[in-house]
Amino acid sequence: MTPRLILASFVLATAMSGSQAAGAETIIVSTTGPHRSIAGAVREAPAGSRIVIEAGTYREAPILIDRPLTVVGEGRPRIEAIQAATLVHVTANDVTIRGLSFANIAPSHVEDRAAIKLDGVRGCVVEDNQIDGAPFGVVASESSDCRISHNVVRGGIHRPLGNAIHLWSSHHMTVEDNVVSGHRDGLYFEFVQDTTIERNTSERNGRYGLHFMFSHRCAYRDNRFAWNGAGVAVMYTREVEMTANTFDDNRGPTAYGLLLKDISDSRLVGNEFARNTVGLHIEGGGRVAVSSNRFTGNGWAVRLMANSPGNRFDANVFEGNSFDMSTNSRSTAAAVAGNWWDRYRGYDLDRNGRGDVPFRPVRLFSLLVANNPPSVVLMRSAFVDVLDAAERALPVLTPQTLVDASPLMERPSSTDVRLKASRKGQAAPQ
Repeated sequence: MTPRLILASFVLATAMSGSQAAGAETIIVSTTGPHRSIAGAVREAPAGSRIVIEAGTYREAPILIDRPLTVVGEGRPRIEAIQAATLVHVTANDVTIRGLSFANIAPSHVEDRAAIKLDGVRGCVVEDNQIDGAPFGVVASESSDCRISHNVVRGGIHRPLGNAIHLWSSHHMTVEDNVVSGHRDGLYFEFVQDTTIERNTSERNGRYGLHFMFSHRCAYRDNRFAWNGAGVAVMYTREVEMTANTFDDNRGPTAYGLLLKDISDSRLVGNEFARNTVGLHIEGGGRVAVSSNRFTGNGWAVRLMANSPGNRFDANVFEGNSFDMSTNSRSTAAAVAGNWWDRYRGYDLDRNGRGDVPFRPVRLFSLLVANNPPSVVLMRSAFVDVLDAAERALPVLTPQTLVDASPLMERPSSTDVRLKASRKGQAAPQ
């Protein structure tokens, strides 16, 4: 074949490809038109087609999407499942599902039934959907480079069987601007890597607002986790960034704002911990930087276990907590410096903004409560005041290695500089 003929063939093929793309088919599904079944329209649609579903209620058997398609709703059409199974099962790359409402997915104790399941796919988008009462809302398994955004996922009030958004063995995913509630876990990630989770609201879930394990190099920014059964749990993970999140009103005998267990080389910057039973609990965590966070009105602001070496606390605000810091051993060690404590009563003779007298954040009474929890009823008694005064005068029982040698004299008014630095991946200024 001559070079001129090769060039002509290439130009013709390119033109045909462009013509096919420009002529991608649009199929209209409506309650009165020729296409009344979404599953039927999906079966008939060529790859690359756009399926537009008009307003109405559609009762559908399981829908399998096995080729690239865009499925969008106009006027929030409602799709009700008529069989006990996952309603929409996606096995193709580059599928978009947008603007739909899903309901009536039957619960199961033997399989993870979801409104939408992404199964081994890449480049899919699940956006602006509403899911009510499904055991699992959106599940992504062994998938990558997908976006799950602006969805509202509400579970069953009396039987939160599964998770609202569930990712397993996936990477480079984006989960943003979703509102999830009423499930076992609001957001659940296992074996998930290099993923960004931003601006989600996860509240009133039966167990955790966020639960992730073995999920490395993920970033959680600007999320809110509130009124969940046990708060947020981060386990067996490294290189996690948690920035500008809010953990509030997670209360109960085993509730935490944030539980870090066996994690390492991670950063908590500019987060708000308010009115939790325990704001931050670190157990088996190493080399975690806790900087510019605010702990306000918690029972225990920070609980740091002795098996958690190499952690750093700086530029944090502790205000109105029953216990600012507590631990389970006198040998617990961490680098604590330059924090603001509302109970600090020191002075600053050289006027450098740092107290000249060290502050010991671990109260003796907190150690007594750790060993004998019912003694917490004495919290407001004169006995506790005497105990604290004695420990300040002669600190012999509280950890000598948990001391802020340079506490801030003035309460920081903003963490904007640190937040901007952290989002750019730079080191926060000291």
